[in-house]
Amino acid sequence: MHATKSSPQRVGGGRRCVIRRYIRGLTLSGIFGPLLAAAIAILCAIAGIRIAGHRARLLVPASGAILVAVTVFGLVPELVHVAGLVTPLVLMGLAYLVLTVLDRKGYPVCPSCSHGEAFAETFIVATGIHAFVDGWGMSAVEAGHIAPMAIGGAILFHKIPEGLALGGLLRGAPLRPSRAIAFAILAEAPTVAGGFAGLHAAPGVWVTYALAVASGSFLFFGVHAVEGWWIRTNLQSGKTIK
Repeated sequence: MHATKSSPQRVGGGRRCVIRRYIRGLTLSGIFGPLLAAAIAILCAIAGIRIAGHRARLLVPASGAILVAVTVFGLVPELVHVAGLVTPLVLMGLAYLVLTVLDRKGYPVCPSCSHGEAFAETFIVATGIHAFVDGWGMSAVEAGHIAPMAIGGAILFHKIPEGLALGGLLRGAPLRPSRAIAFAILAEAPTVAGGFAGLHAAPGVWVTYALAVASGSFLFFGVHAVEGWWIRTNLQSGKTIK
């Protein structure tokens, strides 16, 4: 008798739980947040890819500078906050060193060396890791797995320069615009996948390590984009590069 009477309460509670999860999925830190973040980044990347003329020549170094700034002032402080100072910096340094060695051996990892689609694939992997962690962090906040730190708003804001940098560097690969847009979508789609993962579990320590490696890659891509522009500019003006 008691079980029969309490059953409707359990059913009602279960329905309310489902409704709450559905509503949560429509909030900024639910799955809607990662969807919006991915859309913003993709639209900004398309804008970067579509820029033409003299502005396009300046877009690649500008995108590289933006990428370095996002990494140094956005990603690095968060990594240090979560995992301390030594481990993230060591992993970033190792990632930068490995890419430097590969670049000097002729492998397609440099954004300023006209490696075309091969470079783009390397860049997309690093961006995809970053995007996945972004989406995971946004949804995990609302799910109560990690302490909120204005993560949702911060991620949405930094997706603007991230998308512009992505589009600018893909344009400088070089690739056909349609191909570059496809790569941009592929790079930012993991934001949504990370959002679904964050609804059920907090990001593990391994995510921090993966993001540190991606951050080192971003520094490499950004620095070399600026360096390549600087060298070409000086060569065109007849200056000697030391």
